[in-house]
Amino acid sequence: MTTDHSLAVERLTLGYGDRVVVDDLDLVVPPGRVTAIVGANACGKSTLLRSMSRLLRPRAGRVVLDGAEVHRLPARQLARTLGLLPQSPVAPEGITVADLVGRGRHPHQGVLSRWSTADDLAVAAALEATDTTALAERPVDELSGGQRQRVWIAMALAQETDLLLLDEPTTFLDVSHQVEVLDLLTDLNRSRGTTIVMVLHDLNLAARYADHLVALAAGRVHAAGTPQEVLTEDCVRAVFGLDSRVVEDPTTGAPMMLPLGRHHVVGAESGSGGSGSGSGGDAAC
Repeated sequence: MTTDHSLAVERLTLGYGDRVVVDDLDLVVPPGRVTAIVGANACGKSTLLRSMSRLLRPRAGRVVLDGAEVHRLPARQLARTLGLLPQSPVAPEGITVADLVGRGRHPHQGVLSRWSTADDLAVAAALEATDTTALAERPVDELSGGQRQRVWIAMALAQETDLLLLDEPTTFLDVSHQVEVLDLLTDLNRSRGTTIVMVLHDLNLAARYADHLVALAAGRVHAAGTPQEVLTEDCVRAVFGLDSRVVEDPTTGAPMMLPLGRHHVVGAESGSGGSGSGSGGDAAC
């Protein structure tokens, strides 16, 4: 099953005050696929996602959902189709986990409609999927950073949208929970056909889990395509200013980036030349 919604960015320019962050950017999101947006800090990843979800109005250009500009769509209509997990969301003081996750159901409720069995089932499924059922009655502000992040993801899942935008969904999570969350999003994509767009910092996780990679540099798309097309040594150098080696992931066959820090290079050179004095070693570093 694949959703038939289309989402695209056309000649988009975004900024804050006098600073332009995204400049004349074009992007087409493949429907029914998982897209990961990567890039160096302050390159415009989160700003782009904010505009795609209509939280930030463009200075020029537009974001188009099914042929209509998202900034012209009624908020409730948009929220039934497109969900967002922003970066560092803030929960109302004292709200419980169950109540926060339940807020994901608001777009499905009209003025006269009441909470339904379908809403109960959606919240329960979201809690179970994120391993937060045992936290349901606890206040959100008493949770650890990792627990909070999983609760916010549960709220986004409870919204049951066909398109889901997530800004750094693995923030605050240990390695085990990072993999669990990305597995969960992959399952959601495969079982429901949900189109997923997420900002990720970890290039190797992005290449492993995404069907489509978008690499941003200085507010523009530097490269877009399959992980094999985008995650190359030249691209890593251009986007991150980092020398690397890109090899095949022995588990998945996806490209895997190995960073080459200057200490690694120096270490290899020092090893070939034998041991040196302390002052000589410091000079080499």
